[in-house]
Amino acid sequence: MAATSASAALFPRRSHRVPDDTVFYAVYPDLQAALPPQEALSALRALHLHLHSLLSPLSSDYVWQHEPFALSLPSSLDAPCALCRSPPVPHLHGKLRFGDALDDEWLLVALLFAATSAVPSLTARVWDSDGEFLLIEAAFALPRWLEPDTADNRVFIRGGKLHIVPKRVFPDTPSLLDALAAVRSEEIDTGAPDEVQAAIFRKISGYPEKARANMQRVRVRVPLPVAQVLKEEPSLIALAVEGFYDRDVDSMKHAAKMERFLRSNKGDIEMVRISVRMSRAMYGQLVQQKFQAPRGYPMPSREEGPVVFMEAELGLKIACGFEMMYQERKQAGEEGKGSTWEAFKQSLESSGCFSGLLPGSKEYQRIMDSAFEYYKNSSLFSRTREIMNAPVQRIDEILSMSYLVDEFMGVELPPNDDDSWMYDGEEELNSAILERQKEMEVYESEKKQRKQKKGIDNASVSDDFNLQDITETMQAFVQKLSTFEGAEVPESRNSKSVELDTDEFMKAMQSMLGEASCKDVGSAARLEGHTSSSDMEFDDSEYDDDEVEEQEDENSEDGFMQFYSDALNEELTATTLRKSFLHARKQANNINAGPSNTARSNTADDNNDEFTPVDVDFNLVKSFLDSFSSQQGLPGPASNLLGLMGVKVPPPDAKDT
Repeated sequence: MAATSASAALFPRRSHRVPDDTVFYAVYPDLQAALPPQEALSALRALHLHLHSLLSPLSSDYVWQHEPFALSLPSSLDAPCALCRSPPVPHLHGKLRFGDALDDEWLLVALLFAATSAVPSLTARVWDSDGEFLLIEAAFALPRWLEPDTADNRVFIRGGKLHIVPKRVFPDTPSLLDALAAVRSEEIDTGAPDEVQAAIFRKISGYPEKARANMQRVRVRVPLPVAQVLKEEPSLIALAVEGFYDRDVDSMKHAAKMERFLRSNKGDIEMVRISVRMSRAMYGQLVQQKFQAPRGYPMPSREEGPVVFMEAELGLKIACGFEMMYQERKQAGEEGKGSTWEAFKQSLESSGCFSGLLPGSKEYQRIMDSAFEYYKNSSLFSRTREIMNAPVQRIDEILSMSYLVDEFMGVELPPNDDDSWMYDGEEELNSAILERQKEMEVYESEKKQRKQKKGIDNASVSDDFNLQDITETMQAFVQKLSTFEGAEVPESRNSKSVELDTDEFMKAMQSMLGEASCKDVGSAARLEGHTSSSDMEFDDSEYDDDEVEEQEDENSEDGFMQFYSDALNEELTATTLRKSFLHARKQANNINAGPSNTARSNTADDNNDEFTPVDVDFNLVKSFLDSFSSQQGLPGPASNLLGLMGVKVPPPDAKDT
């Protein structure tokens, strides 16, 4: 519970936009997609009545901070919902402003879990201005891939449990319809991990009893009309406290007059003592704010005792809150203005309708009047009037009935609840901090264990790794005779039989070796194409003697290979490709020579490169390791090829590498 500090401003700034402390929720029943609209509406109405009868007993005696939990039908099933932004599918929805009373938010979550548990064919969503706040509560237990930008349309409540649509099902953000289908499917496991479930259930366990425990009962001295309204509608205390807490200069003008809630009998204002039940957040908002009684409001002197004065002061704030709330809502209802009008006006301002215009100017006012006329013709106008007028009409109905001051005289009132929690909350705060620290310690411990396990695995891989494995497996692969079914990877220590697509293998080799090798293959292909035509001419020749023909074939093959080798060497000599291969003596010198001798050895080796053979094994291993290192731990051609052959290479940062 967050209480207002004693240094709060006398006239808090009122905000007309949708408050940040608002939670939205929606419930989706399992209805057939092809159900006609009228039948869908009938099913929604029946579900609405059933859920109302099911959930009302759980929160009937609870006083919500600003507005009660309520499910309502969407205005239309043919267009996306303006409140919860759901696609045109049958659903119930609502919003609740919880303000400083966080119990409101978690009681709402508990009610949704209870509803989906009692009705297994329901799927629910709940979110607030922070997004998926359920995930925030279970942050230390979430999968690593689940982040705020990947959580859209993935978190649901069904069957009394939390569900998270996995990334393997939808790598990208799924649509709401696809996500609902996945949660409803019996073939897809969308249940959240046990650690996440446990974190959420720890938070909502004990509700609604925990929320009721945070209620505060207090005796107050109020005018008779206020006492009568609270007697008939105790929940209206929330609107009265809100009216007082959100007061401004304009609303204080109504409190100065007290036209509705100060009734005099023969010149005497009738005041009575009653017991009021409210949330601790409301109590803190009343107690911690300084307020001067308006002229004409009867207040006892401090000499009558602190208890009497305290009851009168709290009653004063409640009475003035009722007056300000009543008059403001009545005026807004008559004008059709309210939060929806303010939101509509802000949308016009953000779109640039008043760009370059001074507020209050003639042109500014003309555009504003036109916008208000358009707003009055919309459905929001009538709905706003209905919502704003509802408490006003109920109060008028209550006060129109006969009531007397004698009804409140001689009634034994329950004692005040202890309010030491406002001043001795350090223990509760420390307990909450210790709980979070314990969660953090468990998370860090598990993280450390994972790192240690990963280090052990990497060390074992490094110990078992031998560079000779790369050359041996590659030579076995090249030398293995393939069949018409394709090449097979030779058996290794870690795999018995692995199938290899030769086309994919060659593509991966080309991507690893680079464009230079592709060019060389192209040059060889051109040479091969030339000799192929010669072979065709040679094959067309006719010989009568078979032995002569066989001898000629052998001589021709040897001559072709020599010609091909000479042409290829001549072609490569003019390129820089030959410099990219290490020769046997050169790589040995690089290993044995010190830093000061490196330049001299490189120069000498460059002059003798063509007289020393290329170390094929060394270049093969070096190319593989260079490619593997450039992957930086991510999947790539080198790791894929080595993995197919059963060779495990330690990470690039390992010492043995």
